[in-house]
Amino acid sequence: MSDVIAVTNRRLCSRPLTEQIERICRLSPKAIILREKDLPESEYALLAEEIMKICSRYGVPCILHTFVETAEKLNCRAIHLPLPLLRRYAAAERCGERKVIGTSVHSVEEAVEAEKLGATYITAGHVYATDCKKGLPPRGLPFLQAVCESISIPVYAIGGIQMDGKQINQKQMDEILSCGAAGGCVMSGMMKI
Repeated sequence: MSDVIAVTNRRLCSRPLTEQIERICRLSPKAIILREKDLPESEYALLAEEIMKICSRYGVPCILHTFVETAEKLNCRAIHLPLPLLRRYAAAERCGERKVIGTSVHSVEEAVEAEKLGATYITAGHVYATDCKKGLPPRGLPFLQAVCESISIPVYAIGGIQMDGKQINQKQMDEILSCGAAGGCVMSGMMKI
């Protein structure tokens, strides 16, 4: 699991998110992105504090999502920003103190832009068909390879990556890695293990 980033979505869990995070942390993923962006920032901050404590106990990096001010208050040095927010914060020079800055991209041009804006990693997708993007055809492996070849920072494939029990689907992981990606991001499967 060292090349897998878990992405949260508490609405997909059959148990409280804190319990689910414990289960995920036992698998030692590369990191967990706390993506609960539908929460107001005050509720997100309370949840983030809890999740960061769990992640810390297991030595799993916790990457906060969207809320830069919450990350600052909680002394979290890792943030994942939608590209429009990365543009805004990079322009205001608010990202420089972060060790880890991620963003999601959907084209080679966005990947190149993200790297120039200071992203230290990107997620690129959606690579495979996924229920999260029902009706939208996947961008596929050629897209992933083109993104990986266009930038020098780590790229993590996202979208439709399956779990086989408590393991990532090895065929998909082999395909992702053969494109030059550093690994993959899994949301649905991680929320159901």
